[in-house]
Amino acid sequence: MALWRAYQRALTAHPWKVQVLTAGSLMGLGDVISQQLVERRGLQEHQTSRTLTMVSVGCGFVGPVVGGWYKVLDQLIPGTTKVDALKKMLLDQGGFAPCFLGCFLPLVGTLNGLSAQDNWAKLQRDYPDALITNYYVGCCPVRGCYLEFLPVLEGSSTLSLPPSITSVLQS
Repeated sequence: MALWRAYQRALTAHPWKVQVLTAGSLMGLGDVISQQLVERRGLQEHQTSRTLTMVSVGCGFVGPVVGGWYKVLDQLIPGTTKVDALKKMLLDQGGFAPCFLGCFLPLVGTLNGLSAQDNWAKLQRDYPDALITNYYVGCCPVRGCYLEFLPVLEGSSTLSLPPSITSVLQS
């Protein structure tokens, strides 16, 4: 609990910095978990550059974009009732998620060295599955509870990126 309280204090004092660092840390940790537990690469075969790329995308793109979006979302739909949370989720999933994925997937493709043509082909192939997976994860009741009960600055790092999206990035 002490660590959580320290995190909350840092978040209150430096919301933008903490959100960006949280997004980068979670994306880096997600990639480590993916490489070690899902792909079973082992430490010798771990692709450190891939993990650092994911940390960079988290800090440089996901954290700022999602953090900014949740500030806008909170201004568009102020309040913390269940109806407000549902409205936020619908706007988030119906408006923001398709645009975010349409930017996120090509960005990662570019950082992974794909040509424009290969990146376009990968986007066309992976976008529908990524969006559908996002809807399964993004519209779940747990996320609705986050939007209802957590202030914007706390919710953005928790809601950054569904882990299932990272599997699309590795194919």
